[in-house]
Amino acid sequence: MSEIGKSGIKCWAEDDRPREKLLLKGASALSDAELIAILIGSGNREETAVELSQRVLKHSFGNLIELSKLSIHDLTQFKGIGEVKAISIVAALELGKRRRRADIHDKVQITKSEQAFEILQEQLGASSFEQFAAVLLNRANRVIRTIMISSGGITGTVVDPKKVFKLALENNATSMILGHNHPSGQVQPSEADISLTRKMKQAGDILEIAILDHIIIGDEKYYSFADDGRI
Repeated sequence: MSEIGKSGIKCWAEDDRPREKLLLKGASALSDAELIAILIGSGNREETAVELSQRVLKHSFGNLIELSKLSIHDLTQFKGIGEVKAISIVAALELGKRRRRADIHDKVQITKSEQAFEILQEQLGASSFEQFAAVLLNRANRVIRTIMISSGGITGTVVDPKKVFKLALENNATSMILGHNHPSGQVQPSEADISLTRKMKQAGDILEIAILDHIIIGDEKYYSFADDGRI
């Protein structure tokens, strides 16, 4: 048995325990707060690293996507988190996004709404403002590229169909999947969403660029017009 195993985690200083737990049980055994505690290393005079991490997560509603929206300045407002610790948290969350993107690249052929959600979530999921994007596809439903179309405010964004189809034609796309986020986290389509989807589909029929789906993203969930039989 290792020295760690003999002594037990309880014998270690509070701020060291998440690291030793990871060594003994693996990263998957740790809570989000414990993983963040490893990043920041130490807490403050009143809190251990884990307690400080729990407080930061609570501020973000226990949601890592919400946490990823915090800036370095936001994070340094918590007592015990200086600029260096804040940078570590931001960098780790960015690595998580990039790993997700790398996984997505192995699924370049879109056959179901969940795959489209994964691609669009990477682009839109962490935004505090409503944004609109399109996944351009070739004849085999393989991704050509994902393009950002517009960025608006908290409650909406303006989409110009002419711009969308111009970009689709320039990239030789034969179909596309539309997507936008709802910063509120609610994914049910508004009347404006329904109207835009209908308008885009009609324009696509004329130009022979099929609109296969329109995905609305709210945090870790989504709504698919195609799955709901509305496109």
